[in-house]
Amino acid sequence: MTERGSRTPVTVIIGGEEYKVRADAPPEYTRACAAYVDQTLAEISRPGALIEGHKAAILAALSLTDQLFKARAELDALRDEFARLAARLAADIDAALAPDLASGR
Repeated sequence: MTERGSRTPVTVIIGGEEYKVRADAPPEYTRACAAYVDQTLAEISRPGALIEGHKAAILAALSLTDQLFKARAELDALRDEFARLAARLAADIDAALAPDLASGR
């Protein structure tokens, strides 16, 4: 990330329109984000789909938000599982060391 106040200007194309964006992130990251949004928008407004541009953008935003929420839920579940496994490992280590501590070794 760049320092606050040193936003990098980047030109991206989403839905066939050019946007000039100032971002704190590196230009490559901003372009990758824009490309992902463009891909999602293209999937929703594929040929034959009778969706107005602004409605397609709203549906793309909903799709991206759904992906974000699912990724957050998965991350939370992984964190919980990691904490559970770490606690079990700590308990197993304590149990394995307990006989040595009791005998004074």
